[in-house]
Amino acid sequence: MARRRRSADTVWAGLSQGATVLVDTAPIIYVLEDHPTLAPRFAGLFVAEAEGAVHILISTITLAEVLAGPYRQGQDALAQRFERALRRYAMLPVTPEIAAAAARLRARYSLKLPDALQLATALESGAQALVTHDRDFSDVRGIDILTGTSA
Repeated sequence: MARRRRSADTVWAGLSQGATVLVDTAPIIYVLEDHPTLAPRFAGLFVAEAEGAVHILISTITLAEVLAGPYRQGQDALAQRFERALRRYAMLPVTPEIAAAAARLRARYSLKLPDALQLATALESGAQALVTHDRDFSDVRGIDILTGTSA
């Protein structure tokens, strides 16, 4: 994971003004559900996006993972509210190119399939970073892996 210094140009976790990031599922769930300890680690990213300082991408994998919880609990209205909230971000589908890249990444880094798909989506989209709360990405090279900050 590349380390970045904080400067006047950084907006969140060392991201530069105008950076594009792919956000994994967990940070989105923490913020949507206002998790008392984990939401604050990622809230600044969403503030930076709302201010136009960064661009957030999500994958269709994230949509499915976020909606599964409310649907599992029979909370269809909550699932629909979450879906509306997520549709404000650029949502990238799993393409054949992303699927093939995910297979290579899964083999190289021993990732679970959803994690490999998230990483492949980030790489294929040209994102500067993948924002996650998952430690499975610790060996990944070629993209910044950001795990949140309260700053």
